[in-house]
Amino acid sequence: MNRRFLLHSPSSRTFAQAIVTLLLVAASGCSGSSSTPGGSANRPKAVELLNVSYDPTRELYRDINAAFAKHYEQEHGTAVTIKQSHAASGSQSRAVIDGLDADVVTLATWPDVEAVAKSGLLRPDWQNRYENNSIPYHSVVVFVVRKGNPKNVLDWADLDRDDISIITPNPKTSGNGKYSFLAAWGAALAAGGSEDDAQKFVSALYRRTPVLDTGARAATATFSQKGIGDVHLTFEQEAHLEVDESKGSLEIVYPKRSIRVDPPVAVVDQNVDRKATRHAAEAYLGFLYSPEGRAIIAKHHLRPWGDTPPPPAAGETWPAIETFDITFVAGDWNNAMKKFFGEGGVFDAIYQPNGGK
Repeated sequence: MNRRFLLHSPSSRTFAQAIVTLLLVAASGCSGSSSTPGGSANRPKAVELLNVSYDPTRELYRDINAAFAKHYEQEHGTAVTIKQSHAASGSQSRAVIDGLDADVVTLATWPDVEAVAKSGLLRPDWQNRYENNSIPYHSVVVFVVRKGNPKNVLDWADLDRDDISIITPNPKTSGNGKYSFLAAWGAALAAGGSEDDAQKFVSALYRRTPVLDTGARAATATFSQKGIGDVHLTFEQEAHLEVDESKGSLEIVYPKRSIRVDPPVAVVDQNVDRKATRHAAEAYLGFLYSPEGRAIIAKHHLRPWGDTPPPPAAGETWPAIETFDITFVAGDWNNAMKKFFGEGGVFDAIYQPNGGK
């Protein structure tokens, strides 16, 4: 804040100093992610945060919340309780805009967080608050198949068969659905195909998608519990959870290449300033970049951002997979949303419910 005070007398100087002091005190409660509030005496004894997230992060944030609460109370003497809200990423974005009182959002795609920013709830610089454009971890889209891989699905080209049905969530509502669509499109391009080839491939894929659930966790239930479909397209961390819970009836296939999934995080500025929870909310997201936070992220088969990410477990390594990002498929997210997922876009043109029947 650049303001000049003209000091003409001792009384005006005293008044100006008082004004400056007030401004500094106010600024201490409205600073960015590197800020710290006043002394511990000014901090509340207990804080409650609401993290509005997408479907496949339930288990991740259960562990993050417990570790962070312990860390924050030891560090600052304030008890923190973190409540969770999970659903399809697009639905969660709209819920926050409509009044769900989130302190932080940890959503699947950039457009979902940017929509909250455009509503005025986030400052426009939300991407610059944390490292890696506020993306603390990555994932990739992989295949989950039945035990023994009876359809011999090894790569994207193997999905282009009439005897294979696909389970994936709706890309209009789900971040997992969007990334699965873009992974299939990008895989066709990366294999040397044209835009027309990509559209034909993806069109055929969705003709053999008998169910489009609104979110990732519902699609997991359709495939693993209801037994529908031959291949489930999903995030790596959701695939591991799905396979672990199947007790040996499912397995994961890593295609040669896939899209890099970049889920961003943000503090909801208007809400934390109104609720006086900014310090805890910023520290909570910052914890995701700490060594302890990165280890928890890796344990849940999300790939922590940064050099030499910790392994998922002792003795394990991250499976090798070539990745491309949103720029390879569409230039940026704005183009992707308009071209593929907007009203009258590619998805609307190619998708026929119930496989066109």
